[in-house]
Amino acid sequence: MKPKDKPSQGMLDVWHDNPSNWKWGVFYYNKLDKRIFPPKRIKWLGWTVNFAHPYSYLTILGMIIILILIGRYLL
Repeated sequence: MKPKDKPSQGMLDVWHDNPSNWKWGVFYYNKLDKRIFPPKRIKWLGWTVNFAHPYSYLTILGMIIILILIGRYLL
């Protein structure tokens, strides 16, 4: 798949339903899926993080920093 090619919704569903893309049944890890926040295994529960995406760790770090800053100013 070329980097500019956007996968179809059917392909995203196949990746999402594939048990080998879920580490320990909880953590989504798929290098082909370029979404940072794909839906959780039970889609109506929200989103999870694609830990194979390089920006996912930066996003998590940014969220932690924001929470720490908010906590410091509220206390």
